[in-house]
Amino acid sequence: MVYVLLAVAIIGEVTATVSLKVSDGFSRLVPSIVVVVGYLVAFTALAFVLKLGMPIGVAYAIWCAFGIAAVAAIGVVAFGETLNWPTVLGLVLVVAGVVAIELGAHA
Repeated sequence: MVYVLLAVAIIGEVTATVSLKVSDGFSRLVPSIVVVVGYLVAFTALAFVLKLGMPIGVAYAIWCAFGIAAVAAIGVVAFGETLNWPTVLGLVLVVAGVVAIELGAHA
């Protein structure tokens, strides 16, 4: 259940962050509402993840890493943004770091 809630938190955060770009500086109403609702969902779900006992460092690392990777991928696919090799390497290192943190939490 804790990982389902963490996935909800990640989806909420990614949705809200992508909607920030689409909101055009909060000048478009619907994307602006999606930003607020998305972050409310993200932080609420993350709070429940922490309440269920996942260590904050592990939860935040997973939340951030997968959010960063997803937003970068959406930027490429939906907005035509480009990723260079140092950026890709950085994303791989972030995800690898989270895997190391997760493994360390269970050691």
